[in-house]
Amino acid sequence: MSTAGHCRPGCAACCVAPSISSPIPGMPHGKPAGVRCVQLDARGLCRLFSDPRRPAVCSSLMPEPEMCGTDAAAAHAWLTRLESLTA
Repeated sequence: MSTAGHCRPGCAACCVAPSISSPIPGMPHGKPAGVRCVQLDARGLCRLFSDPRRPAVCSSLMPEPEMCGTDAAAAHAWLTRLESLTA
């Protein structure tokens, strides 16, 4: 399980499930919900993690046990539900 403030390596649910309305390098119009961010590498890690071009919404998202669940599938389901409630 993810601990507060630390991502589960390779989970990437927060880089797929939610929509991002701000520009991302390679995705100038942001990304729709359910679409994998182009900045994810093959291991499911963000290529922009320490880059100032990383969208503020991504930088401000802090992993918490409730959001991350026990595995990547639980995290994806939680974030997809949250996205549908805020769309």
